[in-house]
Amino acid sequence: MFRRLAVVGLTAGLVVLTGGAAVAQGSGVAGTPGAPGIGDPYYPLDGNGGYDVRHYDLDLRYDPHTDVLSGSAAVLARATQNLSRFDLDFEGLRISALTVNGRPASFRRDGGELVVTPRQTLRTGSTFTVTVAYSGTPRTIHDVFGASGFFHTDDGALVVGEPDVAATWFPANDHPLDAASFDISMTVPAGLEAISNGVLLGSRSSGRWTTWNWQAREPMPTYLAVMAIGQFDVGSYSSDGIRFWDALDPDLFTMPANPDEPYGPSLGKVATGSFARQPEIIRWLSGIAGPYPFTTGGGIVDDFRGLGFALETQTRPIYPAGVFSSSRSGALDIVHEVGHQWFGDDLRLAGWQHIWLNEGFATYLEWLWQEHLGQTTVQDIFDGLRATPAGDPFWKVAPGDPGPEHLFDDAVYDRGAMTLHALRMAVGDRTFFSILKEWAASEAGEAVTSAEFIDLAERISGRQLDDLFRRWLFTPSKPARP
Repeated sequence: MFRRLAVVGLTAGLVVLTGGAAVAQGSGVAGTPGAPGIGDPYYPLDGNGGYDVRHYDLDLRYDPHTDVLSGSAAVLARATQNLSRFDLDFEGLRISALTVNGRPASFRRDGGELVVTPRQTLRTGSTFTVTVAYSGTPRTIHDVFGASGFFHTDDGALVVGEPDVAATWFPANDHPLDAASFDISMTVPAGLEAISNGVLLGSRSSGRWTTWNWQAREPMPTYLAVMAIGQFDVGSYSSDGIRFWDALDPDLFTMPANPDEPYGPSLGKVATGSFARQPEIIRWLSGIAGPYPFTTGGGIVDDFRGLGFALETQTRPIYPAGVFSSSRSGALDIVHEVGHQWFGDDLRLAGWQHIWLNEGFATYLEWLWQEHLGQTTVQDIFDGLRATPAGDPFWKVAPGDPGPEHLFDDAVYDRGAMTLHALRMAVGDRTFFSILKEWAASEAGEAVTSAEFIDLAERISGRQLDDLFRRWLFTPSKPARP
């Protein structure tokens, strides 16, 4: 992240209690409820226990004239315990039908939790499918981080945000620990485009509506699923075995990149030029982090002024138009968000307290890119930040455990990147870049923690590094020395 169906009658299955465990009628298997949270210390009710999601199949329709989102979500999961009931994270939208393995199941809402009781206990190791039909007007989240989630734009909608966004538009196990593959089908008024993650399987029109079908085969955390609906110029091309889809709002081509230079290049032209550098940027990043972890790429830019941040939505980051005020800033933002495809997407967080593993790494890649272009040096950037007075609030946030209120504080980005540079100075360039590449390779597709990174750095360097990481990551004060 850059700083910044028809109604089906429902029948409840009879549940009786036996020795403290629930037994669903006819199952003969004792089960217990899944936990209402996955165990994140910052967000106790994010995610859920008792199952792992394998796949989400979303079949949705959105009407910008009414702001109503409707359709169904089929969630394929595997039970990790004998499961008498389980939760999904889902907010606000009205449910018209819910089934488990094709049979109506009882459910209730408890705040942001959708509590589901199947007619039979789900056995450990069994796969099951929850299908939810729903509709309504999704809400935009307004919290300490600003606005995020479901944005209603002038001609459509954007769905983008972190850490909580998925539950505003589909039922989910909404935590990075539980990644899954996706099929996302979006039906929108003819003349509009609907952009999402992964591969565009095709689009088809029927009367006044067009359906766009996207498939993301590589597992991803739910918050990285993106939906962008509106008028977009969509370009597709391939480079180095990667298929790119770029979607730009045509209105960007009527807007000057620099308002003080109304006859200068447009935002659309700068964004197009910046996107054209994606293959170059990926090749350069691959030299640092190893092969690009996905088969597709690209980006999305809407002219919606309410979007105040970019986000590394998997394979297709979304950017606010303002970052393309110059080709330099546009390329730098692309380095940051594409860098996240390794550090944040392929390597995802085991808990939100480890956010520096996303943002510190992506920020350090920005520094390396600027040095690569001869614009400055990483050492100069580090020294400039280190000159920040000890009493400045910058030093009061420990990036290794910033607390939920400081999840996207500057310190998480910059002190996180400074931690990497302090490590580089301590172990030398050859060892440092070996650590980065091995981190990306050895943890590919996994949820990661700070402790795992520290262990890896110590193993490869042959050095004890607890003091370095304590001072730079976990101490809310200015380190006494590099």
